[in-house]
Amino acid sequence: MKLAQQQNVTDVDMVIVGAGFAGLYMIHKARALGLTVQCLERGEGVGGTWYWNRYPGARCDIESFDYSFSFDAALQQEWEWTEKFATQPEILKYAEHVAERFGLRRSIRFNTTVTSAVFDEEASLWRIGTDTGRNYSAKYCIFAVGNLSSSSIPEFEGLEQFNGRTFHTASWPHEGVDFTGRRVGVIGTGSSGIQAIPLIAEQAAHLDVFQRTANYSLPALNSNLDPAVIAERKKSYVEYRQAARHSYTGVPVDTPSQRALDVPEEERNASYERAWKSGKYGALLRTYTDLETNPEANQTAAEFIRTKVRSKVKDTVLAEKLSPKLAPFGTKRTCLDTNYYETFNLPHVRLVDVRETPIRGLTKAGVATTTETYELDDIVFATGFDAMTGSILRINPVGRGGRSLKQEWEAGPRTFLGINSAGFPNLFFITGPGSPSVLSNMIVSIEQHVDWVTDLIQTMRERGISLVEASAEAQDAWVAEVNELAAGTLYPQSNSWYLGANIPGKPRVFMPYVGGVGRYRQYCDNVAATDYKGFTFDPTARQASAYSPSGVGLV
Repeated sequence: MKLAQQQNVTDVDMVIVGAGFAGLYMIHKARALGLTVQCLERGEGVGGTWYWNRYPGARCDIESFDYSFSFDAALQQEWEWTEKFATQPEILKYAEHVAERFGLRRSIRFNTTVTSAVFDEEASLWRIGTDTGRNYSAKYCIFAVGNLSSSSIPEFEGLEQFNGRTFHTASWPHEGVDFTGRRVGVIGTGSSGIQAIPLIAEQAAHLDVFQRTANYSLPALNSNLDPAVIAERKKSYVEYRQAARHSYTGVPVDTPSQRALDVPEEERNASYERAWKSGKYGALLRTYTDLETNPEANQTAAEFIRTKVRSKVKDTVLAEKLSPKLAPFGTKRTCLDTNYYETFNLPHVRLVDVRETPIRGLTKAGVATTTETYELDDIVFATGFDAMTGSILRINPVGRGGRSLKQEWEAGPRTFLGINSAGFPNLFFITGPGSPSVLSNMIVSIEQHVDWVTDLIQTMRERGISLVEASAEAQDAWVAEVNELAAGTLYPQSNSWYLGANIPGKPRVFMPYVGGVGRYRQYCDNVAATDYKGFTFDPTARQASAYSPSGVGLV
């Protein structure tokens, strides 16, 4: 595609969009290759999702030891986590430490939103436009934009009429919010809502929680970390990290060997109880081999959780409304909470079931349902994200022949390995759709993606290859494989953001790869080992042979 001459252009080898954990690590690795790098970040600081999501109770659902970089041994030894599940401020502090320790800030331009990314076919470069008027050209373009970065607010009628304050959990004021003595409404009971509601309830004079769908939530059982536990983990980091890289979720848990319905109910519930008390991401879902595939088996775990909810909530009618029943357990990312269910025992907290009485819209006074208007001083939208594709398509890169990614992904995202799309040379997605991403410990998946892309670029440079992109055939085969794996599970039975079900008009396609982190790593490693089978290189070099799962020894 021939482009008009850009003004005020900086030429670099690589442009990275986003300065979260993926962007930070990509800067570090690209520098090691000797590339000139410019990272563009719309925020004022590093941290990505942990820079923006500062709502009360914001905390990672992966244990601190796991949710951290493994690429530098000294970094692992010097950093001291204080809690089992780190809070947003501590995670942000960690991101800032990484940026300072490796001198990454000098490669980042903050307060800069990328507005366009267009492939110049004549020059074999990406042309990157920004809202500052400064433009860039680069051989390689890396989208490290995050899977949960494009926030979503339903188009409620009268949204602009409300006279009070409104907040979204994903763009929380940095100075914090005081709800003392105020009437507050929280719309949404996903992960951010479940984390925020108990703390907002501590301040608010009255709290209305508007719930459409009850979610599965397990206790975080958070605690301060014992120095002896920290010392022990630091001694075993090498072995532990290796196990994580080849695990199912990126967090080592025991591998199940039995089916749920093959053991007596008492034994089964005892296993669920151990997993419930472990606080390990994925532990309960991985207790038995068939919880993700067999509806009857899944119901045994779901009922175990519902029994726990009933034991925590005093009002039996309310307990049933808070008990998840509309989706199989695990088909939405399971939440972790601290006193979420207990909060509904408080006299000033009220649950509004908007499945029974839907929200009609907002008024000057508050939220109007089909039966009542709830007068509020503040409304908190905990309504989630246009996940996995939202931040990518907001920029909407344009590839060969002037085709935009929105056009190519009109029926749902299409990638090879979640890393690249056919027709978009040298454009790489970090933890993109078609990879484990949101089903995993994101740091493990980020490191794997960045390492793999770095190795591919190094190979290109060594061989004098200018461009690389997925072949259409490889992409088709991978999309079919991702869909086939998902179809063999219970995941498609849930109206989750994994399928884009929370965004009106978004194609209903299951986006993550469900085969697990370890299996996915094997796929990627085998593709690289077979001379990047499934990728097409520029005509001045050579053509890669066609990709097929069997062709690279995959199972």
